Amino acid sequence: MKFEKVSVIGLGYIGLPTAAVIASRGIEVIGVDISENTVNTINSGKVHIVEPDLDMVVQAAVNVGKLRATLTPEPADAFLIAVPTPFKDNYEPDLTYIQSAAKAIAPVLERGNIVILESTSPVGATEKMTDWLAHERPDLTFPNTDGENADIQVAHCPERVLPGKVLEELVSNDRIIGGMTPRCSARAIELYQTFVRGDCITTNSRTAEMAKLTENSFRDVNIAFANELSLICDQLKINVWELIKLANRHPRVNILSPGPGVGGHCIAVDPWFIVHSSPDEAKMIRKAREINDSKPDYVVRQVQEAADQFKKPVIACLGLSFKADIDDLRESPALEITRKLAVEKVGEVIAVEPNISELPDSLSDEGVSLQPLEKALTKANVLLVLVDHAQFKNMATSDINTKVVVDTKGIFSVQ
Repeated sequence: MKFEKVSVIGLGYIGLPTAAVIASRGIEVIGVDISENTVNTINSGKVHIVEPDLDMVVQAAVNVGKLRATLTPEPADAFLIAVPTPFKDNYEPDLTYIQSAAKAIAPVLERGNIVILESTSPVGATEKMTDWLAHERPDLTFPNTDGENADIQVAHCPERVLPGKVLEELVSNDRIIGGMTPRCSARAIELYQTFVRGDCITTNSRTAEMAKLTENSFRDVNIAFANELSLICDQLKINVWELIKLANRHPRVNILSPGPGVGGHCIAVDPWFIVHSSPDEAKMIRKAREINDSKPDYVVRQVQEAADQFKKPVIACLGLSFKADIDDLRESPALEITRKLAVEKVGEVIAVEPNISELPDSLSDEGVSLQPLEKALTKANVLLVLVDHAQFKNMATSDINTKVVVDTKGIFSVQ
């Protein structure tokens, strides 16, 4: 059965690009979001996030009438849920956004629909979502009770794209299709094959959930090794960037780069889902999270030592996003470090982030100012490199040779 109308719930960093790509294939897409500003922005053919070429794809899809946004779900053939899945203060997964999305779409579900959870989720979340849908629509059957004969198909298909390359990787990357039944998987594949050139590989929903958590935990553990190595090298007065460059010349060694911590909604969050599910077994995964979570405090101490050299320290924090050349501040260690420096009154704090136009309240409320790089370089006596944006990499030696530099990304350490 052909998909004529698809609904994407959540129009953020994953939902909006996914909606735009599907719409570019000639399928009518209804995007749903709780933000009226987001809805109005998209309906005007504009975007509210920074992602290369996304503005052009959205504008084209809106102009030809294939993409529109709304605050209220409408009937569709398929529903893709791409809402946040944060954790609570005790690292317990917070599934309230998924639950709210399920309750929102339940009234418009019809026999033959498929609901696909794309949000990165703890193991069992897809089953919980199905239970919530079934509770709201007792007149319909679901695969948790009726298996292959269910009226509504349900699957988990985790996103696995890199910010900055989302549009490319949405199409080219392989997708894991975790249907609650083989029929659910088959129907999900039909949808993804409308825009995915990579392979669609089937499994069950629980394995699909764990696969995404495993991918991000693998990277987190390897980043933790690099971050721990950077602490050891500081103590032993060794340039960690030179060391890693040398070690990686071994044919079977590929050490990742250390940094100020780990950010983003995935790698900084997902390993805790595994730890929460299996607290006694996930020893290495927990330790890696603890190492990476502790790195921002170490950087703050480094800056405090640098600032002590000046009567009136002025600290320019270069970068606030969680990775280079994007505007995404979610779980960003750079943001946390900048805020702590301001709260602890280490000195005057200037933020330089070329991808945003205004600071979040957590910084502006603490007296942090957002300034262009040129002005910050003129005013600051301490430079703290937190993100390796292209603009920062292109700084001349003369821009920094009169400053005390704390370089967490190694852009000045190894040329």
